[in-house]
Amino acid sequence: MPVLDAIDRKILSLLQTDSRMTMQELADKVGLSVSPCHRRVKLLEERGVISRYIATVDQKSLGLHVSVFISIKLARQKEEDLNRFARAISKWDEVLECYLMTGNRDYLLRVVAADLSSYEAFLKNKLTRLDGIASIESSFALSQVKYSTALPV
Repeated sequence: MPVLDAIDRKILSLLQTDSRMTMQELADKVGLSVSPCHRRVKLLEERGVISRYIATVDQKSLGLHVSVFISIKLARQKEEDLNRFARAISKWDEVLECYLMTGNRDYLLRVVAADLSSYEAFLKNKLTRLDGIASIESSFALSQVKYSTALPV
């Protein structure tokens, strides 16, 4: 794991808040001149600490009003079954996140849909058609209390 000093951590915190700020703005906020600040950012990128830059889009502004957390239990937990499931769901845009879990369930998915009918179509036309699923349990989010993409640095 790369060693991060206080300036690296401040750079990461600022970029997680606003990755569109100019290098001059970033340098001013961390107390460096532009060249050393730019070198630090490039090094963070090369070391994989900064993996990409993205725009965060409000899901409701796109008409995606339903968030569903889905617990999946597979019939078998052999590596080939886990890999098959992971390959299949990684192609579906509705699935924003997928985690291989410990405990009673094998996977936890976060899925978005426009409405209940759209979610039902996703369930019937995609998820239930996958071989090897023993059970599916859906939990609908009523409201979002907190959402962040920023990691604590």
